[in-house]
Amino acid sequence: MTSTPRPIILTGDRTTGPLHLGHYAGSLRARVALQHEARQFLLLADTQAMTDNVGRHQKVTGNVLEVALDYLAVGIDPALSTIVVQSQVPELAELFQYLLNLVTVARLERNPTIKEEMRLRGFERDIPAGFLTYPVSQAADITAFKATHVPVGDDQLPMIEQTNELVRRFNHTVAQPVLVECEAVLSQVARLPGVDGRAKMSKSLGNAITLGATPDEITRAVNAMYTDPNHLRVSDPGQVEGNVVFAFLDAFEPDAAKLAELKAHYRRGGLGDTALKRMLDERLQALIAPIRTRRAEFAQDRAEVLAILRRGTMRAREVAAQTLSEVKGALGLRYFEV
Repeated sequence: MTSTPRPIILTGDRTTGPLHLGHYAGSLRARVALQHEARQFLLLADTQAMTDNVGRHQKVTGNVLEVALDYLAVGIDPALSTIVVQSQVPELAELFQYLLNLVTVARLERNPTIKEEMRLRGFERDIPAGFLTYPVSQAADITAFKATHVPVGDDQLPMIEQTNELVRRFNHTVAQPVLVECEAVLSQVARLPGVDGRAKMSKSLGNAITLGATPDEITRAVNAMYTDPNHLRVSDPGQVEGNVVFAFLDAFEPDAAKLAELKAHYRRGGLGDTALKRMLDERLQALIAPIRTRRAEFAQDRAEVLAILRRGTMRAREVAAQTLSEVKGALGLRYFEV
């Protein structure tokens, strides 16, 4: 009998600040479950975060440990998931260099994800080269670990497409199946909006609820959430679509029947925003309280957290080094043993 090989998952986060409920709904919950089913690598993407944080490198380096604490607090088990500090795996940078030769600047500029990120940052033509090429860096991360599955939001699908383009181009160039194509794994939860309702939840936009938020911070954020501006009286019918409170309830209320009734009640009138926000506040308080407690416990021994990161990074280097050796061999770049 032959057993089906375990999927290999590569995912991670830029280390520009503590993680928030958008991360939790979109990927962290799934990662906790997936670590029991697959070989999972979680990348603390500090190198990638440097591409648009020139002059603010302390923001990036100072948050490596913060993101690691969030991982551990939500239930990531370092015995099941390999947590990797990107900058400490030089093999990734070398593989990135080889893959850069297989893509044009024009192709990178056509990447819809890059175009949107450039627009949001106001780069226009003043684009840091590292930022423009970060789809290739991401491809190096994915292929170094021969990831078969990559959890992403739908806005990141062009990145997976470009990764697989590079895999096919490389394998065709060397006439060997060295690198492995990957499959995007889309989150079942739609992108969580910020509390202001104007954009997705984001650390940089200041419209997020972090995983370490205090009870008062949670309540203030919920009370500030955008609802239906035309729902002026409790008796008025309200609109669920575009209502941030219902977007959060969609993500975090496990009782589907209860949620359906709340929506119906709101639509027909008789359910006020204050009562609705009180329900959401109770749900989020119950969700975040144990995460906040575990985070504080792990934070008491930061030396052990660093040791976890070191062990995971060393394991990851072994895997990446093997892939890099295969890549260099296929390119004829192994002239002698070193």
